[in-house]
Amino acid sequence: MTDARVADVPAQDTVLARIEDDVAIFTLNRPESRNALDDVLIEQLDRLVRAAEIDDSIRVVVIEANGPAFSAGHDITGPEPNMEAGGRKSGNPAYTTTWTGAERRLKREQRIYIDASLAIRNLSKPTIAAVQGHCVAAGLMLASMCDLIVASEDARFADPVVRMGNGSIELLVEPWDLGIRRAKEFLWTGDPITAEEAHRIGFVSRVVPREELSSEALALARRIALSPPVAVSLVKRSINHTWDLMGQRDSFEHHFMVHHIAHNSDESRAIAEEGRTAPGGLREYLRNRDGKYAR
Repeated sequence: MTDARVADVPAQDTVLARIEDDVAIFTLNRPESRNALDDVLIEQLDRLVRAAEIDDSIRVVVIEANGPAFSAGHDITGPEPNMEAGGRKSGNPAYTTTWTGAERRLKREQRIYIDASLAIRNLSKPTIAAVQGHCVAAGLMLASMCDLIVASEDARFADPVVRMGNGSIELLVEPWDLGIRRAKEFLWTGDPITAEEAHRIGFVSRVVPREELSSEALALARRIALSPPVAVSLVKRSINHTWDLMGQRDSFEHHFMVHHIAHNSDESRAIAEEGRTAPGGLREYLRNRDGKYAR
């Protein structure tokens, strides 16, 4: 999608980019929507990630976010009566499709969610997510695609999508990042886990004060950048291959189809419609539905 180096990518408003020595920092910049991921943000981030891949001056990539939250998840403010409508649509044909209905959803999500996510996971260079505040659903998936996560003390990780009647997010990262039994509880209840708990179970590499998050992530990136880049890249590739041998790639592919089956169930459609028309929207609908168990 791009043959430009990071410095040559045109300035963008939704994802900001800067370079500190040999570290590229990509900053999600929709603080007013808690960095909800819509098509435009994903496209802009994807363009920068692919530029970093071919940019020999870049050794490490940091993905951070402006505002109180890393990401509130998918942008569900769009006009379509589903939970992943997206507030703004990309005009780039590489991210759109002429298909309609369920086929359109399948094609679009493959391109905008799966391909863009795996481009981060498979980037030949180390990636670090700097996470503060809420990191929810698609935001959790984005952070999980990074090799390391540095979290602020106020970070909270959650995936409430099962409570919405869907089969979690497009890539089921939780069994790999949290462990099988912890993943089941996490997904079935929708309850968040704290930064400290995420660190205890190995999902998060470091927990730091909120005001030190950006500097600590950059310091870690610079330390990694001191290592020979070819050796670093080969080790990353080998470790990712270990996951693939354990079945991660097949697991992702299987769950992507499960995700679409769940999307098209009567249960999911009913919840989506009730949430869309309820006073206060989906969040208030879920709070009222779940009563004392709501979060």
